Amino acid sequence: MLCGTLTHADNHANSAPAIDAPTVLITGANRGLGLEFARQYAADGWKVIGTARTPEQANELNALAVEVAQLDVSNQASVDALAISLEGRPIDLLINNAGIFPRVNKIEEVSLDDYSRTIAVNTLGPVRVTRALLPNLRRGEKKTVVNITSRLGSIALNDYGAFYGYRESKAALNMFTRTLAVELDSEGFICVTIHPGWVKTDMGGQHASLAPEESISGMRAVIQKLGPADTGTYWSYSGEEVPW
Repeated sequence: MLCGTLTHADNHANSAPAIDAPTVLITGANRGLGLEFARQYAADGWKVIGTARTPEQANELNALAVEVAQLDVSNQASVDALAISLEGRPIDLLINNAGIFPRVNKIEEVSLDDYSRTIAVNTLGPVRVTRALLPNLRRGEKKTVVNITSRLGSIALNDYGAFYGYRESKAALNMFTRTLAVELDSEGFICVTIHPGWVKTDMGGQHASLAPEESISGMRAVIQKLGPADTGTYWSYSGEEVPW
């Protein structure tokens, strides 16, 4: 599959969403939270564009009634190719979900290469994608950007340390979201961060307390209720605001 190109499985043609259905683009949609976002939005009749670094290996995503796009959020050429392939198409909701979670608990254990990679994917990735797709979002009706963060990105709630690199990447993502919200407020944009909870995924592990279905249903309920006054806010999947 060519970088940035979209595909739509032929066997899903009869279940295609209505022409006037809203469009959501979800990064990192080949597994975990992103896959469940794609599944639920597609089931509700949205036009879904799900991205994956290697679409040909994204079997579960390809089995859904969605479009699949190649995207590596840490690679500018890949992001540019996606933007070119989507030129002129409205996007109502962008969910910057792609991320990595190295577990580093002591500063002596920090690998600066891994630390930099975490920032590149978790922070710079959403910046790259949002900037590239801003023309599409401006064409959309909902004009909503949702950045999937973590409670671990809250400075106020950091009372036990650990998770070097990941915490910093999400704290920086929170600040990016707040800054973007201020800039785009006059255009009617809604830009927020949402904490998905501790979820049973490859990233969260099997000892996590939430099933993906519960986390995504909760986050979708938060997204559904958002209005212009909520731009620049930080939410939990449960509908509660999280302290910065």
